[in-house]
Amino acid sequence: MNRTRLFGLLTLSVLLAACGQTPAQLTPDAAQASAPAFVDGELLVQLKGGLSSQALTSLSALGVQSVETLSTVNGAALLRARITDGQGVLAKAKQLQASGLVRFAEPNWTYQTQALPTDSYYTNGTLWGMKGNFGSGAETAWAAGHTGSDNVYVGIIDEGYQFDHPDLKGNAWLNPFDPVDGKDNDGNGYIDDTRGWDFANNDNTVYDGGTRGSLDAHGTHVAGTIGGTANDGGVVGVNHNVTFISGKFLGRRGGNSADAIKAVNYFVDLKSRHGLNIVALNNSWGGGGFSQALLDAIVVAAKANILFIAAAGNSGTDNDATASYPSNYDTTAGAGYDSVIAVAAIDKAGALASFSQYGKTTVDIGAPGVAITSSVPYNTYSSYNGTSMATPHVTGGAALYASTHPGATAAQIRAAILGSATPTASLSGKTVTGGRLNVSGF
Repeated sequence: MNRTRLFGLLTLSVLLAACGQTPAQLTPDAAQASAPAFVDGELLVQLKGGLSSQALTSLSALGVQSVETLSTVNGAALLRARITDGQGVLAKAKQLQASGLVRFAEPNWTYQTQALPTDSYYTNGTLWGMKGNFGSGAETAWAAGHTGSDNVYVGIIDEGYQFDHPDLKGNAWLNPFDPVDGKDNDGNGYIDDTRGWDFANNDNTVYDGGTRGSLDAHGTHVAGTIGGTANDGGVVGVNHNVTFISGKFLGRRGGNSADAIKAVNYFVDLKSRHGLNIVALNNSWGGGGFSQALLDAIVVAAKANILFIAAAGNSGTDNDATASYPSNYDTTAGAGYDSVIAVAAIDKAGALASFSQYGKTTVDIGAPGVAITSSVPYNTYSSYNGTSMATPHVTGGAALYASTHPGATAAQIRAAILGSATPTASLSGKTVTGGRLNVSGF
């Protein structure tokens, strides 16, 4: 698949207002930007060879200064670089490409969440996504005794989440490899990453709770759909038992490619060095153009048997015609299978949501994404719309399948999710499967 396109986006000021925060604290996102946005004055650059003083000197001569090494892919360093000669981002990327020094140079794209809040607050909503006629079929799986496992891990690449929320604290990860002592005990470069890491602010506080102008509402809502605990008076997720880890990279003004890459790498490291059974990453966000650097990171995760489940986008357009990232990435060439599952949103009548992006060859499956009630900060609940809300239903499905099929590969989990999709008229010719998520047999 060849997948490019700026998502149609949550207006963050509306979300913050819905959760009791003043919209004036940030610049609202446009409902539909005219072109993909990027961080001004920055590039992501992968050198052709190893990182050396000579290579850095050559970059400096071209008006670029390395500020951070993000990773090494196939023996070549990926750098976050600052433009020092005043040239524009796109012009400088073109100049570097022509220099022969780099494998690629690209903008540091910016991303936003893929949710559209509706009611500001209520605790009496119907969880149709779990048991409705066009829901995920989760209730049937629960009746068969399939409620998930704490030994299955999911990475939430998003905003942070309220890990002590009554519906989330039972499934929130506490890092056994790095106790709180001001030291990097596990040697991963992150000191006291007890709940994960905040890549947006470069600290271990994955839940800011409003202290930095972000309520982490979106990430908290996503977590509740994946794994809100049962029998506690609130909501319940696709899994009653699961362990989620925060890879926060979205702050009050969104996030960028460099921080998204660091989040993906963080989860790969946890799995490869510590053996955590991380089966999927939830990515309810989008924006920007094609990023070779981000695709490379997703390929590395795919090779580690980690699925990358992504929101199709909220602008109501065809991703076959104009690609939308990250949902349009395909890891087949690099990993031997496609680890990306792109998710559209349907409503409780089974209709494709009016805002949902779609694509006969690029969007894989539909899932509940309209009037979805879940956890939000300050121990409360709210209802949101968006492909952001559909995506964690599928991520929850991946975790549920992994709990009943220990040792299943990422490719096998993906095949099970797509192979069990229930044919749905609104999704025929609009998604690869022509159907919606059905975890009833998981």
